[in-house]
Amino acid sequence: MSKKVINRIKVVLAEKNLSSKWLAEQLGKNEATISRWCTNEVQPPVKTFVQIAEKLNVKLTYLFND
Repeated sequence: MSKKVINRIKVVLAEKNLSSKWLAEQLGKNEATISRWCTNEVQPPVKTFVQIAEKLNVKLTYLFND
């Protein structure tokens, strides 16, 4: 059974031509942490999702799969 892809952080970063390193710098987080979010290994807290949406200038819902 494949793991459910919950967030689209990786996709949105690619659409915006931004790197996970950039996001890590914006949020003051470790690149490894961002990487784990991008692979959906772990999910960031809701508050962090809000910050990510703000940094990427997208609606919060845009970061999630339907």
